[in-house]
Amino acid sequence: MNGVHWMRGGIVLGLVAALALPAAASAETRTVPMRFGPVKLGGYETGTGIDRTRAPRLHGYITSMYTHLEDATGNPIPLVVMALAGLVLMPAPRIAQQWERAVVLRFGRFVGLRGPGLFWVVPFMDRVSTWIDQRTVTTSFAAEQTLTADTVPVNVDAVLFWLVHDAEKAALEVQDYGQAVSWAAQTALRDIIGRTTLTDLLRGRERIEMELQTLIDQRSNPWGVTVSSVEMRDIVIPGALQDAMSREAQAAREKQARIILGEAEMEIAHSFQEAAKSYEKNPTALHLRAMNMLYEGLKEKGALMLVPSSAVESMGMGGLMGAAALRQQTLTGSPEKPTTTE
Repeated sequence: MNGVHWMRGGIVLGLVAALALPAAASAETRTVPMRFGPVKLGGYETGTGIDRTRAPRLHGYITSMYTHLEDATGNPIPLVVMALAGLVLMPAPRIAQQWERAVVLRFGRFVGLRGPGLFWVVPFMDRVSTWIDQRTVTTSFAAEQTLTADTVPVNVDAVLFWLVHDAEKAALEVQDYGQAVSWAAQTALRDIIGRTTLTDLLRGRERIEMELQTLIDQRSNPWGVTVSSVEMRDIVIPGALQDAMSREAQAAREKQARIILGEAEMEIAHSFQEAAKSYEKNPTALHLRAMNMLYEGLKEKGALMLVPSSAVESMGMGGLMGAAALRQQTLTGSPEKPTTTE
């Protein structure tokens, strides 16, 4: 990064020197002898010198160029001085990106922040110690084989989103703020897992993420860092514990199913009890119910229905069942006659 900024500074300084170089030529007007014979300028041929009255525009440029070359060839000291000055001033211009802040130290003492854009430092006195990136940074961290409050080892992976809001604190208060934030996040995750049960860890992920963000933010604020959010990606528990939890969940569901079935049987029994009271006072309703039961049971072809003898005697279903059987035989088209036993 420092090499890139030095290269940019050298390019800027070179452009400045190139623009200032023609201005350093002598302003004196004199005739420059031609060493390579006559030269044509705008249709006019010159001899041993250049006549300014014939080509005023081109003549001034050529005169300045030849004067500078002649002076440089005869006396190289100005070129050496300019080269040394360029080397000395090369580190002076620096460029910071839009999202960067440069921390400048002068003889080891903090003098301020620079950027974004072009800024200058004093050579051999100022030094850019740190380039602070103020964009949002993502950091992955994990807690492996960490015991919960109910002594269950778990592996938790999470992602931290944070940014530097105070570049001065990030540069002066901590040696490596990125590594410090990562370690603070990991220790905070272990602390929260240690005081949380496995059930709460699996069910209350949003609450744990909020607690984790608050804890990390409290630790990193003195370093000029703000935590935007924390996201838990995965929670891994041992395989044997997964099987046990699966069996426990299955047993709980079976228990709940049996309880629901028993409650349904009790409601049915209460309904039958109320129906029996109604039928006891109204025998006609009981016969109608018996006829409906026979119809529902024999309306399908080939159906077989078993009726207790006590029900036949108490409800007078003998003749009714015979009529129903005859009707069933007619529907099935069987030629056989019903047999009776004495």
